[in-house]
Formats: sequence, structure tokens, C-alpha cells
Amino acid sequence: MRAVQVTKFGGPEVMELVEVPEPAAGPGQAVVRVEAAEINFVETQLRRGITPGPALPEPPYFPGGGISGRVVSLGAGVAAAWLDRRVVAPTAGLRGGNAELAVAEAADLVPVPDGLGLPEAAALLHDGSTAVGLMANAGVRPGEWVLVEAAAGGLGSLLVQLAREAGAQVVAAAGSEPKLEVARGLGAAAVVDYSRPGWTKAIWDTTGGHGFDVVFDGVGGWIGQEAFEVTARGGRFSVHGAASGLPSTIAPEDAARRGVTVIGLEQLAALGADWRSRTEQALAAAAAGRIRPVIGRTFPLERAADAHAAMEARTVPGKTLLIP
Repeated sequence: MRAVQVTKFGGPEVMELVEVPEPAAGPGQAVVRVEAAEINFVETQLRRGITPGPALPEPPYFPGGGISGRVVSLGAGVAAAWLDRRVVAPTAGLRGGNAELAVAEAADLVPVPDGLGLPEAAALLHDGSTAVGLMANAGVRPGEWVLVEAAAGGLGSLLVQLAREAGAQVVAAAGSEPKLEVARGLGAAAVVDYSRPGWTKAIWDTTGGHGFDVVFDGVGGWIGQEAFEVTARGGRFSVHGAASGLPSTIAPEDAARRGVTVIGLEQLAALGADWRSRTEQALAAAAAGRIRPVIGRTFPLERAADAHAAMEARTVPGKTLLIP
């Protein structure tokens, strides 16, 4: 079968399509014929040999931590009812998903509801689960002002929708007009381009000088720091990413001075404990039409390097998927 391999740390050119033996399901495992494989921005960082948190893989390695598709074979101890089911799942060891067939632990298989496409399910596997968890941790309430950074990305676009569903007034921040247009289409009350100097002044005025009760910081760096400055007194500053390369670091004394609760990047590790139920919630919400994952582009397996390059160039709104 065909699979993508990262030969060494570096740019997208270190990815190549290779022929490898078909995988076999071990005890408690299932083999899934992949119909869509998600790509998270952190995978592009790991490929370069840098990490905002997860352990670096050792090249050469086979990337791909999340898939959707149909179960084609089962290992010992796995219920026969899983065979031919439409599922979404993290791959075993969070590797090998960028391939035609991939192995997943049977305990990690999540059924895809009727009426929801497999590409959409793949787009919701990690981002949907994370968005539901971030919302719960931040405790978004009706009427609050919420700022979402990277609001047109796979995760940010879901946060915009979930915050709106919770009754919040959402301001979406992104780095280009096409991405701001995506955020408008998701129902953001206002949008702002954070690549422009003075971007926080405009959104401060939007809140009537109140500031933001909740900030979802997925960018970090100077953008995250500036977003902290427009967090309302007594608000919550939730860190979930470092697309800039560096996570936001908020001095405890600065947070205490303004009564801001900082929910740090470490929350992501804690969210892993109950990811399955949150994924089910996200899939159910999408199947019911309450949220929709934004799929910006899909690439065939042989163009995995192009997919990574497009993500790094920040040219694709929403989720980028590989379609074997």
C-alpha cells in the first residue's frame, strides 16, 4: 500500500510517498481503510524538528495521527460488529494515518453518525474534541464577549460557532481578508485582522471598553500578548496553541493585577483523558447541523508535501485533509 514517510527533519520536501506492506491488526486493534486523514498544524512543526509540547518523533517516521474510514479487519478480542463500520479514530501511537490503510486501537474507534460525511468526521476528530473541552474549561456564558484568534482555522472556526451557540458575542481575529470572510460566514459579530498594527484598539472599542471576558489564544507570540491586554478584568485567557512558534507566556503578577485567570497550554494534556466523549459531542452537533467543520482544501496522498506547505503558508482557511 501507499504511505507518506518523513525521511528527516526539514521542510515539506522531506516527505515522500512510499510502498509499504499492508498493516495487520494486533490484539485489540482494527485496520481502517482511510477515506480522509486530518493534518494538524503541530504536525508541520514536528516535521521541522520543533515542538510546542508533544515529543518529537525520530525520523524516518510515518506521520498522521487521525483518520476516518471503514473498518476492514479486526484483531483478536475485537467485537465483530465493528467490521465495515464508518469510524473516526486516532491512529495507534498517533502515527501512520497518512496512508491507504491505518491501524487504530479498537477502544479508540468512534462511530460516525448517519448523515455526516467521513471528511467532516476527520476534521472534527481532534479539533472538535478540543473545541468542546476548551469551551467547558473557559466556562463561556450568554452575553459574554469572546475573542477567538486564528478564527478561520480548523479549531478556531469551531470555537467561533460553539461560543455563538452558547450565547456569546464573538469577535474573530485572523490574518487575511479571505480568512476574515470565513469567520463572517460563521456568524462572528465582528472581525479583525491581527496582522495590522493597532488591531486591538478596534476590537476594544467594539466591546464598548469592556474588554473580552474570554480570549481563546491559539497563536501565541506577540499576538497572544496583545490579546491578553484586551482581556477584561476578571476574564479568562485560554491558551491552546502556538501557531506563531512560541506559546503565550503571561506573568503571574500581570494576571493577578487584573484578576485574569490564565488557563495555560497544559490544559491540552488534561483534555486527553476524556477525548472520546467530547468527540462524540462534536460529531453529534455536526450531524444535527449545529456546527460545521470548515474544510479549506483536500489533497491526494501523493501531494502531502503540498498540503504541509499550504498550511505553513497560512493560505488555507479551515481544515486541510489528505484523501487517499
